[in-house]
Amino acid sequence: MLSTRAMASKETASALEIRHGRPYLGQTFQVGDTIDICGVKVQTIPTRHTIGSCAFFWENSQGTRILVTGDVKDYRNLPRCDLLVSEANYGDPWDNSCVFDDDLDSFWDALNSGAAFGAYAFGKAQRAVSLIRGMGYFGEIGMDPESLALTEALLPSCGPLVDFRDAPGTSVVTFSNLSSVRPRERFVLTGRTDLNYRNIRLSDHLDFRGLMRMFDHLQPQGAIAYHPEGSRSRLLAHHLRQIGLDAVSVDQIEQTVP
Repeated sequence: MLSTRAMASKETASALEIRHGRPYLGQTFQVGDTIDICGVKVQTIPTRHTIGSCAFFWENSQGTRILVTGDVKDYRNLPRCDLLVSEANYGDPWDNSCVFDDDLDSFWDALNSGAAFGAYAFGKAQRAVSLIRGMGYFGEIGMDPESLALTEALLPSCGPLVDFRDAPGTSVVTFSNLSSVRPRERFVLTGRTDLNYRNIRLSDHLDFRGLMRMFDHLQPQGAIAYHPEGSRSRLLAHHLRQIGLDAVSVDQIEQTVP
């Protein structure tokens, strides 16, 4: 964010400034714009992972259509491509935790009980507030300072937000603040099981089935799994090769290129 050559959506730049307490010095764009990167026209397409997240799509001088997804929650607006550079957060076909549905029923029940929710300050907290409003709760929502600043900046329809220490009811705070909220019912909005609270599964990523539907939708001839590093990218690439797609993970490229 300190380089004038950096490129980010307006929402991402705003989030970076709030989270790091310093100005973003790069260039910004509105998601949906076509931007110029060193003379290459690059289309930006929303992926709904966080507010302001997007994929990048361009065609090289040989006519190859390249799509880099970033993290993805909704692939439906992404265009068909020849080479897909894809996230693989839940790309392990043999891990049962990579197959899930968002547990909106449990979220609804917890909200109606007046519960507090632990969530990542950027991304998950804004989704939680949006869901709370969408489910018909229009009262004050307590938040920790970082989550509150991010939500007010990124979600114009957030409604009344207050410091969680002043909120008698529903709050959305970071995990570290969850022990200090007033409600006795407390949940974390994550698939993680290493936290000392009951969890409600709400993910800002596609599960494995969603990734496969995305690949079917995009019809690439080749794929690179690049995020996260480690086994899931390799396992996704392995599975894609098994079903007939030319695929590798980033670390496999690094092992073969001198």
